[in-house]
Parts: sequence; structure tokens; C-alpha cells
Amino acid sequence: MKIKCPKCKEDAELAPDFSLVTCTKCNLEMSYGEYVRYIAHSDAKYSDILGDYAGSTEGQTSGSLDEWD
Repeated sequence: MKIKCPKCKEDAELAPDFSLVTCTKCNLEMSYGEYVRYIAHSDAKYSDILGDYAGSTEGQTSGSLDEWD
């Protein structure tokens, strides 16, 4: 699946099992969890993504991967 590389903004590839994000343009390689965290913390419009997985986000800008349980 094609997604946007968070580093160079070109097309990156998401593995079919959602385990790995790779970009051949800038040689990026990270897990999908790292990708979500990177996007959530680097772009204000996505700052509540992690909070959606962790529960209520009232008064918070984002959660963390540790809160996904």
C-alpha cells in the first residue's frame, strides 16, 4: 500500500501486514507504530491520533504508544 513518507513526503510503501514502512527515495525504514507516532507528533492536525487509541484526549494533545493497551 502506498502512503506518504514522513521524511521526504514522496510515496512510501506500507507492508501488507502493516509491520513496516519503507521509502526507497530517502531510504527510510521504520515500523508502522513508529510511523504513526512520528506523524502524530510532527503534524498538529494529527496530534490526537495516539489519543484516539488511548481513550479520552480532553486537555491533551496526544498519547503515547505505551497507552495503547
